[in-house]
Amino acid sequence: MNPTYGGFLDTEDTAKVVILPIPYDGTSTWMKGADKGPNALLDASCNLEFYDIETDSEVYIQGIATADPVLVSTSPDAMVDASTQRVRDLLGKDKFVVCLGGEHSVSVGPIRAYKEKYPCLSVLQFDAHTDLRQSYEGSIYNHACVMARVKEICPIVQVGIRSMDSSEKQDLVRERVFFAEDIYGRNDYISKVVDLLTDDVYITIDLDVFDHSIMPSTGTPEPGGMLWYDVLSVIKEVVRRKNLVGFDIVELCPSEQNRSPDFLAAKLLYKVLSYRFGGSEK
Repeated sequence: MNPTYGGFLDTEDTAKVVILPIPYDGTSTWMKGADKGPNALLDASCNLEFYDIETDSEVYIQGIATADPVLVSTSPDAMVDASTQRVRDLLGKDKFVVCLGGEHSVSVGPIRAYKEKYPCLSVLQFDAHTDLRQSYEGSIYNHACVMARVKEICPIVQVGIRSMDSSEKQDLVRERVFFAEDIYGRNDYISKVVDLLTDDVYITIDLDVFDHSIMPSTGTPEPGGMLWYDVLSVIKEVVRRKNLVGFDIVELCPSEQNRSPDFLAAKLLYKVLSYRFGGSEK
């Protein structure tokens, strides 16, 4: 039996929110293990307090179901096609879908499906890396290429970036990128981020956007990252001013020796849902 988020037994028929694990780790290029990320997050979620102080809400009342995972792993192309169809089906049932990676390449399929439902979609990326390579190690769906593929679907805004290859500069839209070194210790950039987004927004969160002091459990950690409230401040303003239609959390590479990053990822998921649905009726 697959873990159920928070131990709640809502079904896809009754839940407003459906969590879709996509435990794919076929193209990661350093430390493997992101395929274990969804289960680690789901396991940690059972230990959350489900009252959120900031929003004065218990978002689980909306109904949270955990779907069967997308287990297609024959190729990244096949995984993208399979996840597109699964998210398309869930959106057809008016579900708010949260996808869990796996490596960052899993975001392409869900974003494709969301673009079909929301033609004016834009994507906000939290990440240490630009991920704008046109191809890498023989695949255009490598995790290092995910935002190059997303840019072909809809506009993007990138926050927390602090690592890239020189080949990516040609595809970088400088005014839509907020480098970690430029936003450190500041919050005046947040309104600029939100202004660049369309009304309907999908957020993709690569956990390596966080500083490795609080999130060491990623396949490609980078120093100089954002902290907990830095990331939440941006998301909260996006939810306040825009229509957050869905999001994903990717690149959790869990360690048996340190489970706190798993809990951070689970708390982050619940926190974003609390911003999105806190206080609303079931």
